[in-house]
Amino acid sequence: MTSKVISIVLGGGQGSRLSPLTATRSKPAVPIAGKYRLVDIPISNCLHSGITRIYVLTQFNSASLNKHIKNTYHFSSFSDAFVDILAAEQTPTSGSWFQGTADAVRQSLHHLAVHEFEYVLILSGDQLYQMDFDDMITKHIEANAEISIATIPVDAADVPGFGILKADDDSMVTAFIEKPKSNFESWASDVSDEMKAEGRVYLASMGIYIFNRKLLYELLEGNDRTDFGKEIIPQSIVDHRVLSYQYEGYWTDIGTIPSFFDANLGLTDEIPKFNLFGENHIYTRARMLPPSKVSGTTLNKSIIADGCIISAKEITRSIIGIRTRIGVDTEIENCYVMGSDNYQTLEQIAELKLSDSPIMGIGNRCKIKNAIIDKNTYIGDDVSINCGELLADGDYGTHTVQDGIVVVKKRAIIPNGTVI
Repeated sequence: MTSKVISIVLGGGQGSRLSPLTATRSKPAVPIAGKYRLVDIPISNCLHSGITRIYVLTQFNSASLNKHIKNTYHFSSFSDAFVDILAAEQTPTSGSWFQGTADAVRQSLHHLAVHEFEYVLILSGDQLYQMDFDDMITKHIEANAEISIATIPVDAADVPGFGILKADDDSMVTAFIEKPKSNFESWASDVSDEMKAEGRVYLASMGIYIFNRKLLYELLEGNDRTDFGKEIIPQSIVDHRVLSYQYEGYWTDIGTIPSFFDANLGLTDEIPKFNLFGENHIYTRARMLPPSKVSGTTLNKSIIADGCIISAKEITRSIIGIRTRIGVDTEIENCYVMGSDNYQTLEQIAELKLSDSPIMGIGNRCKIKNAIIDKNTYIGDDVSINCGELLADGDYGTHTVQDGIVVVKKRAIIPNGTVI
């Protein structure tokens, strides 16, 4: 069935909730787990499900994402498989940016028209999960549905953050409400006994949709509706067969700094909810990096990516990204260090040390807790980050603070002896 499917990955808007990580890159291009990008998650789910025709829609800060897609997803010239970027563009019929999820797909329909397909799978570019889309498509066809929505049971505390739907005994959606704040008890749906035991009885939209081709064109052409969750889906329930595809595995929306931080550090758990080591691995750019070298370091519940040179004293519950340098006697706890895009030469390192300037990476005798260190940062010797009193939220030039998490910005220079 997947041969009849084209997938569209929505790159999102400005990604302001993930700032400053999205200051120079789009949300799908944000690094995750030390070596991947967020966009690798939906693309990998598609490829493992047999869906090999994928468009990624984006409009903000797309250069980094374009480069990643170009360097990562290569297919045989005898195959019709592709992963292509569709950036917002001015055309004779449209001169505006994407105004929402539905508008982004509407403006891209003419690119899809050259392909043969019956179903369109629409995905978000900022979620962490592993799903078999082949099963979802099979259920969609068996139910004779025109639209399918992937849903996940949530508890009452999470309801105000989601679009909530009501499904009948045949899993057909009968009602939909966008982010209800109160009086939503009647929206409870039939879920598995395991979900009931956890109090997760409300079906939340995951922002993952399947549309029949003909209906998608009918719903988008000749109108100005801009959003799937707020307009297209609620207005389609009355006149069309909309299926709820219930998913009970691990899924999280990582559109904010705290959720992004928690999702990454959760990967260091003994048995993480998201499995990096299973057969449905994440595809990403194949880099020809040397193995990591660790000297005199105590490692505890940490993930170390390729190409690192580490002489730290201790690293606890942290992710250390590609090409990271960490100096002697440094202690890192509850951190995501994204690493670097390149190595400095020995000559460059010697020159910086002569001028008492930090080299790329993390210096000697540093103490860093509860922090995200973006790529290509220069953190000097004897630097302390987030090891004292709770810091006030705000933007401090080289770094920001959000909910107690310090985010050191990309290419920031933190001088020797700095205390944050």
